[in-house]
Amino acid sequence: MNKMIRKMVALGLALTMAVPAGAVFAGETEAAGDAELSLAYQYGLGYAAVTIAQQEGLIEKAYKEATGADLTITWNQMSSGADINTAIASGDIDAGFMGVGPAISGISKQLGYKIFTNLCGQEQGMMTADESIQSFDDLIGSDHQIALVNIGSIQHIMLAMALDAQGYDAHALDSNIVAMKHPDGMAALLSGTVAAHLTSSPYIFQEQADETLHAVGDIDKTYSKNTTFLLGIASETIYEENPALYNALVQGISEGTDMINENVEEAAAITSEFDGNSVEDEIEFLKKGSYSVDTHGVTEIAKFMFENQFIDADPGAFEDLVFENVQGD
Repeated sequence: MNKMIRKMVALGLALTMAVPAGAVFAGETEAAGDAELSLAYQYGLGYAAVTIAQQEGLIEKAYKEATGADLTITWNQMSSGADINTAIASGDIDAGFMGVGPAISGISKQLGYKIFTNLCGQEQGMMTADESIQSFDDLIGSDHQIALVNIGSIQHIMLAMALDAQGYDAHALDSNIVAMKHPDGMAALLSGTVAAHLTSSPYIFQEQADETLHAVGDIDKTYSKNTTFLLGIASETIYEENPALYNALVQGISEGTDMINENVEEAAAITSEFDGNSVEDEIEFLKKGSYSVDTHGVTEIAKFMFENQFIDADPGAFEDLVFENVQGD
């Protein structure tokens, strides 16, 4: 088989895959064979579509249907988007799922990836048990520690946006931040190790149910569940050199998202096993989120990050942040 025919066969195999509208194939490859993929994800119900794709083997099934070949995925649970950026920069992973803030940072640093899908928007909040803390005024200039995922995380960006919206310097509480993954931050809040915890689903719902805690900072008024919170990024190498693998990744997450929106009971039965919630609570928590493959507000967040020195380089237009199959703003 000559080279031109091989390329036509490879492209034909990729095009047989059912993928979300707008998906594109950026490169021509040899006929796809068995493949390996290393993915990273984090903690929280915002990653529900990822959990479903992992447990149901949706990405592997999509690749098998498109190519007839097998896909082996290595799943890596990490504590922050910063960790994922380090891993993808070093070549240890091929794609990952993280908050929109670290994703924008990685793209601006030219780490070799773009956004391939949205995951969700989620309710957010900052909780405290300290009755003396009622507003940002009671935190700024104090030694009170605020637990959130990491400096530069999407929770840090949320805090900065809320500060800015209320007339404070966006970095006024940077020195109060202590980095903790969500479950550790909640444990630290409940034990009194930290004064406040900024978190998302399902942890925010668990904290809101605790009568000893109250909200501070009005985070949810600045950053609503209709704004992109988490998303997926993939290396440009996969996009350009292995279209069948790229589109299997897109399709698997899309199918996981569809399950949440079309059969929340089935979705909850899968995801509740991994976060300790009852199926009944999980159903309610999932219903409170917004799950979609389309982004919302990414360009605005990128602009805020540039204007407030979270990133050094202008991230450019929406098209500079995403692959061509991604819809939204």
